Order: sequence, then C-alpha cells, then structure tokens
Amino acid sequence: MKEAFFARCLFFLTGILVLSLGITLTIKGQVFGVGSWDVLHIGLANTFGLTIGTWSILIGLAILAFDMFFTKKFPLPGTFIDMFLAGIFIDIFNYWIPDIDGFWMQLFAYISGLILLGWGCGMYMVANLGIGPRDTLMLLMVHKLGWSVTRSRTTMEVTVAILGFLLGGPIGIGTALMAFGLGPIVQFALTFNEKLFLKWTGVKSAVV
Repeated sequence: MKEAFFARCLFFLTGILVLSLGITLTIKGQVFGVGSWDVLHIGLANTFGLTIGTWSILIGLAILAFDMFFTKKFPLPGTFIDMFLAGIFIDIFNYWIPDIDGFWMQLFAYISGLILLGWGCGMYMVANLGIGPRDTLMLLMVHKLGWSVTRSRTTMEVTVAILGFLLGGPIGIGTALMAFGLGPIVQFALTFNEKLFLKWTGVKSAVV
C-alpha cells in the first residue's frame, strides 16, 4: 500500500511538472496560435472584461460545479493541488526558459510543448489523486457518453476553440494542432502509464 501511494504521488507530481513545462513551451511558440482553452479565455476577456487568468479560474470552477452535479461527488484534494502547482510551475518555467525566436525554433517549441502537455496529462491522471477541471470534464464525457479519451478530448477542444473564436479569441495553426492532436497524445500516455503503474505497483489505476 505504501509503495502504491508513493507511486501515485510520484506520477501525480511528475505529470504536473511535465504538463506545466509543455504549456510553457506552447506559450513560447505562440506565433502558431494559442491553445483551445486560451482562445476561449481571451474571447471572454475581450467580450465581457476581466482578465484572462480570472476567466480561466471562473471556467475551471464552473466545470467543477458541473462535474459535481452529475457525479454527486466533491473533487479530491489533488484537483485543487493540481491547479495551484501547475500555476507555480508554469511561472517558474516561463521565467527560466528564454523567449524563443525564429520560425523553426518556435515550431519545435510548440510541438514539443504539445507532446509534453499531453504526456503530462496522461501521467498525472493515472495517479487518481484528483485531476484538474478540464481533465475532469474529459473523463466525465468518457464515463457518461462511453466515448474514447481521444474523441472526448478532441470534441471538447474543438468546441471551446469555436466558442472562443465566436467571442473574438485568436486562433491559428497551433490551435488546430492542439484541438486535434492533444486527444490522441493523452490517450496514448494514459495507456502507457497505466501499464507502467500496474507493473510497478501491481495495482490497476482504473482512471478510465
């Protein structure tokens, strides 16, 4: 039991660290466009005021309320730890990593960031200690609609990107890459890390 809990903590913290690095790299390569959720946050800020960060928090809280309504469960502590730690790690990485210039370097940064973001999401979700609001919504779609992780994530990303665009948010090639590419990466990362976790601890995580 102690080994399994240690493994959960390791997967959880490492996953958040990896996804935070991924988010930072996509920001550094943002000449290709921002991620789907950021399109929505920027669109809401442009239309109704308030800051992008404020809208990110408000949307996150709304998703948690939506999830609680359907599951009749209060989020695990890890959900709030995820939101807190990810914000800190992103700020640290954003400070450490210099601005990236040049088309190819920004392209490399964005694609690397996308892969790390998806891998980090799949890794920390395996821990089953609580997940962020947007990943909570994705898993709710998986459980309630019977969809795959890829289909659920892609549908969610495309929908929020369209809503954000209609509200005046910016979209680009990177937005499309994020919308259609993140789901398959998360799906693969979940499957791989589930097997790794089971091999290490002998315990099935059963995230999806």
